Amino acid sequence: MRIALIDSGIGMLSTAAALRAARPDADLYLSMDPDHMPWGPRTPEEVIGRALAGARAATRAVAEDGGRLDAVVVPCNTASVHGLDALRAEYEPGVPVIGTVPAIKPAAAAGTPIAVWSTEATTRSAYQRGLVETFASNLEVTPVACIGLAEAVESADPRRIADAVDYAAELTPPEVRGVVLGCTHYDLVGQRISEALGGRAALFTAADAVAAQTLRRIGTAEPPSARAGRVRVLASGRPAELPAAALNYPAGRSLLDGARADR
Repeated sequence: MRIALIDSGIGMLSTAAALRAARPDADLYLSMDPDHMPWGPRTPEEVIGRALAGARAATRAVAEDGGRLDAVVVPCNTASVHGLDALRAEYEPGVPVIGTVPAIKPAAAAGTPIAVWSTEATTRSAYQRGLVETFASNLEVTPVACIGLAEAVESADPRRIADAVDYAAELTPPEVRGVVLGCTHYDLVGQRISEALGGRAALFTAADAVAAQTLRRIGTAEPPSARAGRVRVLASGRPAELPAAALNYPAGRSLLDGARADR
């Protein structure tokens, strides 16, 4: 089983770790784009181009290994909003393409006030407003623009992370009992977010659901084999190692044993 994950940076790690836990025999191709990150401020056309470039680089790496790609996963809300149609036009129906949607629906199921933590661009987007209107129209929903948090997580700088998390926590009303992490970078600092909120709110992320949907779309009924899957890393199409920042997070360290440079 060979699965490509496409993102600008290490926000993909939580989804990659979930896939690794569910199918330790799968080969994961982590196609990052450090030359052009972050993708959030870019135009939709630029994001589409970068997502396609990342998927094509992973496809070439799989072919070099003598295999065939089984799925393309986009563990990035920005790239999912703008790039899924283009990726599906290129890869489906032969190769399923799975995007990432903020977990507003499960967060709203409890019927209590929720907050949606996301980037500034996503907070302003019609995409997020549409999800709230569809799944949480009867609830009090607070959008929280987490200024600088994704960039702080990417840097793995504890002080920057703490400052950005504390800023967002201050904007989160005390009555909130569920917080949707609307950017996959935020998953990597979930414990720090829970602490900043005083443990009063459950966190809702998409990583496990995306991993489960990926395996459903691949459709294999076979149990995992004893073979340990490899993790290959691409940096804007080049052979690479896991970024040093990734190893600051449990999700990144969980991938280390299988990782090697794509040589």
